[in-house]
Amino acid sequence: MIPKKGAFSKSNAYKIMKVSFPNMGQITAYKKLVEFLGHEVIMPERPTQRTFDLGVLHSPEFICYPSKVMAGTYIEACEKGAEVIISSGGSGPCRAGMYCEIHRRILKKLGYDTEIIIFDSMFQAPGYFLKQIRRVKNGKPLISVLKYGIYVIKMMEFLDNIEKDIKILRAYEVNRGDFDKCLKKINDMFYETNSMKELKKAYQTARKMINEIPVSYREEDKKLRIGIVGEIFVVMDSATNMNIESRLNALGVEVTSSQYISDWIYHNVKPGFMCNDKTHKMHKAGKKYTTCNCGGHHLGNIGWIENYAKEGYDGIVHLMPFGCLPELVTRNMTHKLSEQFDIPILTMSIDEQNGEANTQTRLEAFVDLCAGRKRSKLNKDNAKPYDSV
Repeated sequence: MIPKKGAFSKSNAYKIMKVSFPNMGQITAYKKLVEFLGHEVIMPERPTQRTFDLGVLHSPEFICYPSKVMAGTYIEACEKGAEVIISSGGSGPCRAGMYCEIHRRILKKLGYDTEIIIFDSMFQAPGYFLKQIRRVKNGKPLISVLKYGIYVIKMMEFLDNIEKDIKILRAYEVNRGDFDKCLKKINDMFYETNSMKELKKAYQTARKMINEIPVSYREEDKKLRIGIVGEIFVVMDSATNMNIESRLNALGVEVTSSQYISDWIYHNVKPGFMCNDKTHKMHKAGKKYTTCNCGGHHLGNIGWIENYAKEGYDGIVHLMPFGCLPELVTRNMTHKLSEQFDIPILTMSIDEQNGEANTQTRLEAFVDLCAGRKRSKLNKDNAKPYDSV
């Protein structure tokens, strides 16, 4: 028997709540997990100018921009009746570890009695991590929560893999917008699955859907390749970064991003001796170029810059929230890294002052720079000995 909303007792540990979460990564998968736990989902809206304005208005002036955007998202979720917000924490010098307390105080000041539940690393504090699971599992057996958690993480991985391909193929699409429409259908299709078998079948169908979209691709017309590095929130949230990846695709550029939610989860749920994933390798590579770890994605970004350069990318865009300490340190290294690896690097500071015209102009100029360098290299490589005489 399913208890009424809000019912709770120590004997059955049921507590059905209205739950929301940040608009970051594959939120379709978050929704599936919350619904499995028997809670009512308050879906976070894609951030708009109102979201940004609310976050900026009620947040400390010099807190990181992702914190401001999340604050605005939480306020809008509370306006829709959210009782609980579930998010992840942070550790080290990065101020993400302070977000929870800041957001809790902001919501309390605005009169919202909303609980914020944070999931930190299960290895740093396993007892606390398990306690948080018990607060939200709503009477479900732990083994069932684990099995469904694995299914949801796999959903994130599949959706991330699809997005990785789309960010390349979208540069060649014949009808602008086809891949974005297809991605929406794929998300809806994944949401309808309820088992690993159905999920794998949906993934195969999604692959076929993508392959059926008309593209104009010839090897001789191969586009520029640009890698994206930076702080995870501003890299993944297209509303916050003003659709930088889509803008680059529209300029005829293949885009590869360094940040995906499934990669972040896999990196954080594995114990140290099992960390042989791509993220761990990038952290290890980054240590060769700096004497300290400044927290956040500092080491990983340096590793990705090296990786993109070695793989022959034409340029790198570094996205950093204004005032972000780890990314400021990375920013101060980009000039040296650009010279060392012979690759252009554009750093874009993201905050509430960004404008679409400025963003578009800077991207167009950077793409022109990368294209010119690529033509020069090709001409130099194809030049005959007497061409320079």
